Amino acid sequence: MFTNTKAFGGFSVDDLHEAKIFYREILGVEVEKLPMGILCLKFPDDNQIMIYPKTNHQPATFTVLNFPVKDVEKAVDELIAKGVVFEQYQDPIKTDEKGICRNSGPLIAWFKDPAGNILSILEDI
Repeated sequence: MFTNTKAFGGFSVDDLHEAKIFYREILGVEVEKLPMGILCLKFPDDNQIMIYPKTNHQPATFTVLNFPVKDVEKAVDELIAKGVVFEQYQDPIKTDEKGICRNSGPLIAWFKDPAGNILSILEDI
């Protein structure tokens, strides 16, 4: 039934304008504003993620979006320079002082968007 369907995901935010600035200016993602006040994050190969406003938004308690990168260390440094704060975890996953988890699979670091949704950058292996 869905073999040839191009599926996509989405998540909510409490401030669409703030989200647009964050994803475009801080993360460097192409952002398109769609009708009905929805944002579309555009990625290579015609992949996209929808972001929609929700007045009673509750941030996700899990990672909603992962960004594979060649060099996690470099990406963390670049985002820190732009003011992004990385999450610090101790148990069961431990992160170092930069927020990078180095001991369970590929290197990965988590941070939040302005709405509190959890995002990650991880080593593209």
